[in-house]
Amino acid sequence: MPGDDGDPLERVRALCLALPEATERLSHGEPTWFVRRSFVMYSDHHHGGPLAVWCAAAPGVLEEQVEREPQRFFRPPYVGVRGWLGVRLDRDVDWRELAGIVEDAYRQVAPARLVARLDDAPGEA
Repeated sequence: MPGDDGDPLERVRALCLALPEATERLSHGEPTWFVRRSFVMYSDHHHGGPLAVWCAAAPGVLEEQVEREPQRFFRPPYVGVRGWLGVRLDRDVDWRELAGIVEDAYRQVAPARLVARLDDAPGEA
């Protein structure tokens, strides 16, 4: 798995930057990944709360995940009202599951031509 060095930021960075045309820059003091718009933000306690990532999510995903596993998933401040999903990194992290969540976040904001690249080349991202 990309970035398997144990540092959560490096692992998240590797997952995000493996996606077509994804870029990283600071936003609101935190590493954030973009593909036109932001799709994942790393939260290292800067805004309070746990070490986590905040991810764009499809409608209903936030509520479903928080209800199913509130110890791992949460409504992040600021972006939770838009349906973004908070995923704790200070607990046992299923990195394969997180890779899927990151890809789903990317799909929420990426242009159709970039999503098509994911669909045309499985395993590339």
